[in-house]
Amino acid sequence: MEVEETGEIRTSWSSVPGERHSSTCDHGGKKRKQDPSPETVIRIIEDEEEEDEQEMMSDHMKDSEEPSNKRVKPVAKSNSVTGVITPVKTPALKRIGQSISRSISFRTEARPLPPAPLRPRSKASSFPRRRNSQCWSDTVDSHDLTAKEIKRQEVIYELTQGERQLIDDLSLVKKVYYEPMLKLDIMTESELGQIFGTLDSLIPLHEDLLGRLERLRGSEKTVGEVGPTLMNWFPCLESYVTYCCNQVGAKALLDQKKQEKRVEHFLRLCQESSFSRKLDLWNFLDLPRSRLVKYPLLLKEIQKCTPPDHPDEDTLPDALELIQSIVAEVNKKTGEAECQFYRRGLNYLEESQRLPEIQQSRFLLCHGELKNNKGQRLHVFLFERALVLTRPAEDREGAQVFHVYRQPLPNALINLEEIPDGEAGGGGTFRGAFTGGNDKVKNCFRVSSRGRSKAHTYSLQANDSFSKQQWITCLRQAIVQSRDMTAQTSQSQLSPHHDPALYHIAELSLSSDTEMAEHTSR
Repeated sequence: MEVEETGEIRTSWSSVPGERHSSTCDHGGKKRKQDPSPETVIRIIEDEEEEDEQEMMSDHMKDSEEPSNKRVKPVAKSNSVTGVITPVKTPALKRIGQSISRSISFRTEARPLPPAPLRPRSKASSFPRRRNSQCWSDTVDSHDLTAKEIKRQEVIYELTQGERQLIDDLSLVKKVYYEPMLKLDIMTESELGQIFGTLDSLIPLHEDLLGRLERLRGSEKTVGEVGPTLMNWFPCLESYVTYCCNQVGAKALLDQKKQEKRVEHFLRLCQESSFSRKLDLWNFLDLPRSRLVKYPLLLKEIQKCTPPDHPDEDTLPDALELIQSIVAEVNKKTGEAECQFYRRGLNYLEESQRLPEIQQSRFLLCHGELKNNKGQRLHVFLFERALVLTRPAEDREGAQVFHVYRQPLPNALINLEEIPDGEAGGGGTFRGAFTGGNDKVKNCFRVSSRGRSKAHTYSLQANDSFSKQQWITCLRQAIVQSRDMTAQTSQSQLSPHHDPALYHIAELSLSSDTEMAEHTSR
């Protein structure tokens, strides 16, 4: 009997969504031994037992083209092992992955079993290609490092491997998606430019960091100081502002183009191919953003494993502060771009709906689908200074637009009322639309305006309790911030020579116009 065993296939922690991760390296940097697979038991039937086995072998003998007059010694295997042990996945540990597969074949001195009928080979595209990666400990024969230093080398190695994988993925996107779609005229060059943005310029950026990290590895494949290298390279990530700000419009255009059959067919074929690892185009386009937010996490891990007397002890905190500030700036600019994008998509049905607070808003706090008291699905936008209810639609070109529904509400004038689950619906406000006729409400809240000549009240329902709490939390924060901004603006406009009575007006809680009029008439 011969046993053939394939080598272990390891996969590394990466930012790609949908991948599972595990580790084969313990904290000491040594490989952990896998639990031995169940031993194959070969039971040889003696001559006096062969008569009892004739019926068991009859079906198998029928498939043989050349029947034998000798009985074949059957082989029984524990745990239903039929020649291939399926991959065994261990739980994820420190976001470093590994998968193991083993193949075992058996041969005996006796006559081989009759050949089994051929089975159709499954398509290669049905199995996503996995990366073959290693831990740092797998790249060195021996070392005398402490467990803490081994962990530090593992994190630095993961940083290096992550750069290499990102470069491979971005190069794949350019070669497999961008260039074929341009050559086959599936999209125009202008449309592809909007969707892919400045992705092409990110490849040499990360190749630069990869080269710097590889040059840091000494003869023993260890890295000493990494802080100064990262400090010098991190400012290059400011180019991510342009790429991430473009992603909002890129995603909308990609979703629009997917409605075309040629585009949908091409993208589906790519996703079903093995090179895509079952990821769609947008997953690849979002990889740079995912990589950006991972740098602070990796630096924190390196800093945690750095001894107090190490040269990196002084530079790593500065590098961490730098990358955190860059990520915050990218998030801020991306938020402003998102707000501007959706503001442009608003279609006002009446001129009175164009509140100045909408144009004054720089950020979009949250947005999503809610139902009104008639059961209609609305897309609600909570801007920095205004709440806007809309009905989503498409224009003549297929682009998504949002028709403003009813009157938008300035955040500073909103009254928020949380409706407890199970409360009896009053009148026709909730009955039927929210509850299906059982007079019970769930995941609902109410917003109304105050201080205006005409009050507006909207009862809204979220999809679940979590979504409801998210909306309520965001609304409360927006209301407080908007009122503070309004109060600060009012105070800054007052001069020391004005009537002192005006100071009292500015200190009011903006409860209503009537209260202000009564106060000034005193």
